[in-house]
Amino acid sequence: MTKDQKVVAIQEIKDLLQDAKVVYVADLEGLNASKSSDFRRQAFKQNIKVKVVKNTLLQKAMEQIEGVDYAEMFETFKGNSALMIAETANAPAKLIKDFRKKEEKPALKSAFVQETFYVGDENLDALVSIKSREEMIGEIIGLLQSPIQRVVSALQNKSEAGEASAEEAAPAVEETPAEAAPEAPTAESTEETPAAE
Repeated sequence: MTKDQKVVAIQEIKDLLQDAKVVYVADLEGLNASKSSDFRRQAFKQNIKVKVVKNTLLQKAMEQIEGVDYAEMFETFKGNSALMIAETANAPAKLIKDFRKKEEKPALKSAFVQETFYVGDENLDALVSIKSREEMIGEIIGLLQSPIQRVVSALQNKSEAGEASAEEAAPAVEETPAEAAPEAPTAESTEETPAAE
């Protein structure tokens, strides 16, 4: 690889890492071409970017990223490395775990998730159990909606009960027909009565 090619490769990695909140480095070594492409296909479906990288170039790119010191991950950069970038914190971990139901690899080398470093494959289960931002927001909304739903339900029940009692009272008023009211004497009836002399 020429110096210019290395510069281009480092820039490509930097572009992937820029503003990335979820960064995994995995070992795909041992996966044949079809299994490797199957892994990439599944990653693509889950909106996970996968790029096989040279360890030295990955380290150089990470050293140039401002705001995050990736040094804790550097010791894991040995052998075959695949960079995985995602939006959802646990998505790459779930993908690796699901894929390993049939294969030995991929193995987790290290990860940077929610401003925390995870070094070593033994952290895979911990990463899988991390709730994504969307899952946490969903749970919070569920918790907030629960009391609100109870209040709304109680208010609906109260208003329905009020409407029902109003409807029951209304027919009682209508049942007294106007004809049943006593008639006032008319002018004709007063004329028929003889006047006292």
